[in-house]
Amino acid sequence: MTAPIEITLLTQQACSYCDHAKQVLERVGRDYPLQITEIDLTAEEGRRLAQGAGVLFAPGVLVDGAPFSFGRLSERKLRRGLARRRSRTDTDIRATGSPG
Repeated sequence: MTAPIEITLLTQQACSYCDHAKQVLERVGRDYPLQITEIDLTAEEGRRLAQGAGVLFAPGVLVDGAPFSFGRLSERKLRRGLARRRSRTDTDIRATGSPG
């Protein structure tokens, strides 16, 4: 079984792009095992993560802790990134016999 992909979603209130990102993640989550954590950008943790990831405005998306995007989330870009990640993981498993 594949370990879930950790997605951190940095959001703020009254943000239509944040609502869009949640819809994209819901759709993508039907095809990939996602573990989504939503954090408010106005909270201390949200500000710290945004600064460290270079997120200039909501929504910010981190994949396994690494900066992925901010602003309007592209479903196509996310799917491509997750497919590449899955391909690398599958290659690692075949090469070493264990994930990672």
